[in-house]
Amino acid sequence: MKIEQLGDALVSSAAFAGVGVVVFAAAFWLMAKVAPFSFHKEIEEDQNVALGVIVAGVLIGLALIISAAISG
Repeated sequence: MKIEQLGDALVSSAAFAGVGVVVFAAAFWLMAKVAPFSFHKEIEEDQNVALGVIVAGVLIGLALIISAAISG
């Protein structure tokens, strides 16, 4: 691999990573707004472990979908 190709690959990887993080954050924000309760209150104050597991599962699934979409 030539140096020019490495530079192009690094720039495109950084751009796709930035887009992925923005989409991931927007999806999490939307999920928090749509929910009829506060994630912070339910998970931290009420110790609702089940909600934490569900939110983690949704976020992992969303991350897999975004990574698959970016990689083509």
